[in-house]
Formats: sequence, structure tokens, C-alpha cells
Amino acid sequence: MKIAIYPGTFDPVTYGHLDILERALKLFDKVFVTVARNSAKNPLFTEDERIHLLHQVTRQYKNVEIDSFQGLLVDYVRRHKAVAIVRGLRAMTDFEFELQMALMNRKLNDHVETIFLMPNEKYTYLSSNIVREIARLGGDVSQFVPKTVLSALKRKNR
Repeated sequence: MKIAIYPGTFDPVTYGHLDILERALKLFDKVFVTVARNSAKNPLFTEDERIHLLHQVTRQYKNVEIDSFQGLLVDYVRRHKAVAIVRGLRAMTDFEFELQMALMNRKLNDHVETIFLMPNEKYTYLSSNIVREIARLGGDVSQFVPKTVLSALKRKNR
């Protein structure tokens, strides 16, 4: 069984994230979508809320597992016997950061491969940061996130 890890903050999960997940599911037998604990970020949603939202929006996929991790991603990959890390690339600015992370992960464990997937062109501008900001300012983000995420954003921004 070919297993991949799709890590991210997912704060909040967007249609862009789901697009990358669907592309990964065409390549792998199972994908772990893992909420990363990143001390450099101050998320809007708690880890438990992000996990709950991911469970809700990925219910239809039988070969997806939602999880979280702390520590080195390469250790998480090894524990789950995954063959690859999946990362989405929207623009060249993503590439520079993602390349650096992929090379470091390979340096830490040379058996870990990183697969870069590009989202559908309609999601290349989409980021969780932009969605959070539009929602915070009272804008309509319904075209960017699933309904359950939209409801959660509205509750957070009251």
C-alpha cells in the first residue's frame, strides 16, 4: 500500500486543499491529512477544531485519515510507513519555501520523497491567510471553503 502524508496548518481548510487531496488520492492508496502544530503561526482555529473540520469535509473519501503531529515530519512519515510527503504549489513564492523544506526533509531522511502538486488554476490565488482576512472583514468566502468551514468562520468572526 502506497501511503502519503499531506501536512499543513489547514487554518481553515479550503477548496484548494481539497483539490490537492483529490489529486494525491489518484496517486496513493491512502493519504494521511495531518494538522501540523506550528509554533510560528497563531491559528484562528484550535487544533481540535481544524481536525473536526477536516473530518467533516473529507467524509466521502474512504482512503483518507485525519491526524495531527508535533515534531519532525520525517519521523511522522517513518512511523506511518509513508512513501511520500504531498505539498501543494500555487506560485513561485511557494516553490522556494517548499523546495527548502523538501531538501531538508531529504537530508534528515533520504528515503522521504516530496511530491509537489499544482492545484486547479482556479485555486492558484487561494490561501488560508486570504480566506481568514476576507472573513474577518465580513466578506463572502463561500466560493473558497466548504459550507461547514464557512459556518465555523462566521462563528469565529462574530
